Amino acid sequence: MISLKGEKDIELLRDSGKILVKILLALKEKSIAGTNLLELETTARDMLREAGATSAFLNYKPEGASRPYPAVLCTSLNEQVVHGIPFDYSLKEGDVLKIDFGVVYKERITDAAITIPIGKVTNAAKELVKTTEESLQKGIAAAKAKGARLGDIGWAIEHEVEGQGFSVVDGLTGHGVGFKLHEDPNVYNYGQKGEGMILKEGLVIAIEPMVSAGSSQIIQREDGSYQTKDGALSAHFEKTIAITKNGVEILTTF
Repeated sequence: MISLKGEKDIELLRDSGKILVKILLALKEKSIAGTNLLELETTARDMLREAGATSAFLNYKPEGASRPYPAVLCTSLNEQVVHGIPFDYSLKEGDVLKIDFGVVYKERITDAAITIPIGKVTNAAKELVKTTEESLQKGIAAAKAKGARLGDIGWAIEHEVEGQGFSVVDGLTGHGVGFKLHEDPNVYNYGQKGEGMILKEGLVIAIEPMVSAGSSQIIQREDGSYQTKDGALSAHFEKTIAITKNGVEILTTF
């Protein structure tokens, strides 16, 4: 069931999004060679507390999960796509780090992710990160079109990704968000123009292309995270957007 948001909800989601972006940008600045992933986790926890907000991820237990998620951040490295748990690891030159982060503020939730090349990375890694971010921009642009549908978003993302020789990761999607971390509808990173539900006023969704430099197939690790099946590098970007009477509003602008 899709839960549309009213003007008051959108106002609160703006505040949630501002907190998220401030913290995410601080984490990006700290993400350099030598920084431990646990330092990033501590920074996020401290900044959430200072902002009067809480984590959308900590203790979250989706259907089918064996245990609640134990951290406020997802920190996924290299071939790991999403849901990487922060651990005692110091970032190294050449790593590709994905940080996924969700904020609860006054019971309203926003969600966003960013991919950060650590120091000097290969040209192939740079191109993967660039393409993934640009595919997110294309997906958001598709949502802005009059009478846009979910399939338009997926088509725009897939077209950009495959046009640059990369693969959309199978089995992982964007989603509705706002009252809960994961709501209807699923927001696929592939699709056909003109298909799927019309984007109605009050709809809030997280668009999040997850892209592989190799195979689109993924496998789940013992810790619950996902990685590319062939060990290829991956990238991930995500923003929360709202469909309003004035058009599309990006609630997590970075």
